Amino acid sequence: MSELVDLPLVASGKVRDIYDLGDRLLLVASDRVSTYDAVHPNPVPDKGKVLTAISAFWFEHTAAIVPNHLLSLTDGVPTAVRGRAMAVRKLKMLPVECIVRGYITGSGWQDYQATGAIAGIRLPVGLRESEQLPEPLYTPSTKVNVGHDQAIDFAGTVKVLGDRDLAQRLRDTSIAIYQHCAAYAREQGIILADTKLEFGLDADGELVLGDEVCTPDSSRFWPVAGYEPGHGQPSFDKQFVRDWATATGWDHNPPAPAIPADVVAKTREKYLEACERITGAPFSAWLEQTGAVATGEGR
Repeated sequence: MSELVDLPLVASGKVRDIYDLGDRLLLVASDRVSTYDAVHPNPVPDKGKVLTAISAFWFEHTAAIVPNHLLSLTDGVPTAVRGRAMAVRKLKMLPVECIVRGYITGSGWQDYQATGAIAGIRLPVGLRESEQLPEPLYTPSTKVNVGHDQAIDFAGTVKVLGDRDLAQRLRDTSIAIYQHCAAYAREQGIILADTKLEFGLDADGELVLGDEVCTPDSSRFWPVAGYEPGHGQPSFDKQFVRDWATATGWDHNPPAPAIPADVVAKTREKYLEACERITGAPFSAWLEQTGAVATGEGR
């Protein structure tokens, strides 16, 4: 991507790269795949475009709840990264991962089995794996550049932010976004089991939604059809790769193993299906809207 060579690189994460455009930033979603905080050596074609398409959709649909950082999908966005990049506002990002759980699964299920609670929040006895929780739980964590995020409770959030009112706004806004997106997704045949959100403050100190929103990388998506609590669910998200990685016997420490071609292809298929169900449009429409070109096969 020679068009980006002259742009100052601000940060490079497991999936996204951030460049400085002067009065704004360029957020580029790559096709890299990470599980257990380690990046696998081979990508999933078009994954970055799917993440960007879904985030752009949710940014528009949640704008009435909270402002977001998206400025443009084309203005100032180099041709080479159209479809996988967005020009965004510069924010002071907050050091908290805002996690909302609507169903009991993953580490939450493990926590509940061991303690009867999730992140210290006591839950009713007898819940089954994948069961919908009585109400969405806000279970934030720290946000670190290296290593694993650490779960914190609300008091821990207040301590990290140094502002109780801001901590309350994060909690309330995160739950409101989850509830809105989960209700919409269910109408499209998708259960939004949980999600992770990130926020920042603008120059006026206002809370702004940033990063990505309810994508297959930051959330668990299950099909409504065939949903049955009591066991794990099939997914439209990164859990498919995570399950494969676990089954290999890999110890979750870098370097991550290469993903087999059939798992890559199936993951791409699941991401595209999630994108088309949520946005209500074929993936080709997103490519046309942004002037991008598909890197994978089909659709």
